[in-house]
Amino acid sequence: MPELTGPVSEQKTYGEVPPGPKRVRTRHFHNAKAQGIPITGLTSYDMLTAQIFDQAGIDFLLVGDSAGNNVFGYETTLPVTIDELIPLTRAVARAVTRALVVADMPFGSYESGPDQALSTAVRFMKEAQAHAVKLEGGVRSHKQIKRIVGAGIPVMGHIGFTPQSEHGLGGHMIQGRGEAAEQLLADALAVQEAGAFAVVLEMVPATVAAEVTKALSIPTIGVGAGPSVDGQLLVWTDFAGMTEGRVPRFVRQYADLRGVLTDAVQRFRADVNSGSYPAPEHNYE
Repeated sequence: MPELTGPVSEQKTYGEVPPGPKRVRTRHFHNAKAQGIPITGLTSYDMLTAQIFDQAGIDFLLVGDSAGNNVFGYETTLPVTIDELIPLTRAVARAVTRALVVADMPFGSYESGPDQALSTAVRFMKEAQAHAVKLEGGVRSHKQIKRIVGAGIPVMGHIGFTPQSEHGLGGHMIQGRGEAAEQLLADALAVQEAGAFAVVLEMVPATVAAEVTKALSIPTIGVGAGPSVDGQLLVWTDFAGMTEGRVPRFVRQYADLRGVLTDAVQRFRADVNSGSYPAPEHNYE
């Protein structure tokens, strides 16, 4: 994502990694949408992956409540707490020099109303050093988003399939089909009106996502929303082949890190059992 305003000397490509890269800001999201330049995002839960993704030029890192499945071993994202996500967010924020770090506000941390939402967002900004927060819901979360933005904290919205509401939605089901497309658009407009700088569209028909994207002045970030959105976000353990079992249809796996690590562990174990490791070159005199 490039810097799209200001003097020529500031117009750098944010998809590349120039010497002394500048920090990606929320204004870069708006500029990217205006000029049709794709935005890239990945989840991250630790310092090492954050460094790698940051240095590779990813525009924003989401410390998602998907840590529930990928870090803590929960069956869903629902049990994740603020206290569990804050140290993960802090590790990611400390590791990056360029990417925008977005902290996911977990289930139960903002539903009670604007005051609770602002309190949660402030904790992520102060204790975790996040650059922005994300919360789910469109019309129902309008007041919460507006309150947080009013306090000077950037907010990324999240509509369509919202994992924290999976029980109410009847499971992992595509959202926005048929007459439900009108509600999806209403949710998107509510998020925009409340002041969010971007909105995630998860598991919605590509044609509907395209229409929502055209209707909004803020960028749309797709998670299984087709190619006509302004950016794409993936859970890193899915796209890198770390997840065991079935992955969502919309995921393209770019590596088989689970296979690579399994092979490395098996070779290490075999070398220890055979006595070939440690070898003389690994020993201290």
